[in-house]
Amino acid sequence: MNVLHAIIPAYVLSGFLVGFLVGMTGVGGGSLMTPLLILLFGISPEKAVATDLIYASVTKTGGSLVHAINRTIDWRIVLRLASGSLPASLVTLTVLHVLGLDSDAVNAVITKVLGVTLVFTAFTLVFRPWLTAEYVRHVGEVSARNTARYTIATGVMLGTLVTLSSVGAGALGVTALIILYPKLPIVRIAGSDIAHAVPLTLIAGVGHLLGGTINFATLLSLLSGSLPGIVIASTFAPRLPDVALRLTLAGTLFFVAYKLLF
Repeated sequence: MNVLHAIIPAYVLSGFLVGFLVGMTGVGGGSLMTPLLILLFGISPEKAVATDLIYASVTKTGGSLVHAINRTIDWRIVLRLASGSLPASLVTLTVLHVLGLDSDAVNAVITKVLGVTLVFTAFTLVFRPWLTAEYVRHVGEVSARNTARYTIATGVMLGTLVTLSSVGAGALGVTALIILYPKLPIVRIAGSDIAHAVPLTLIAGVGHLLGGTINFATLLSLLSGSLPGIVIASTFAPRLPDVALRLTLAGTLFFVAYKLLF
């Protein structure tokens, strides 16, 4: 009975919509959920990031299982990303702990980092085809060794951004992988990105959890909606186009970034 009372319908619906979006494109988890918790539900940035990280880890575990069954995960890419992102996340958590920032200072930093990251996320969503074409035109074919190195470096960037703001694993990660692996089908890129996000968000979330910044009632409600959403969407992801969805998401992110920054 107490568990049922903890379920909040508005959070369940939000979780379902975001989970569905992530399952289809690999994009939209932290980019939408963290700002949603801050702007719509009035949760502090620190708690919103921590709650979203644990939420993302559990949700994307469900999506990863479906993608694994469909064989749309490239585990080589997942390992490369994780070898950069997991150490970067641990270092970022350590730096935050050593600095010993008070709650107001942490919230201020998170809000600014979140806003700027959303702008970059929206930019990559809108100009993804152009970015990919320009990269191929100027850089051309990259050797297998350099591709592996760049993938690890991408993991380092994602580990830092995700730990600070819970944003970046989706849109930024997917765009980087499209550029680095142009011959890989989009559905395998999305599946690999979702699988990589599981350990990254878990480690970052546990790090925040140790600081007591998780909103458990909100988390339970979000998961009640997001798990069905991502499982349903991941099942149909190979058959759904994502162009219109990406542009709509980009417009939303620009608006949210403006609200956070100004």
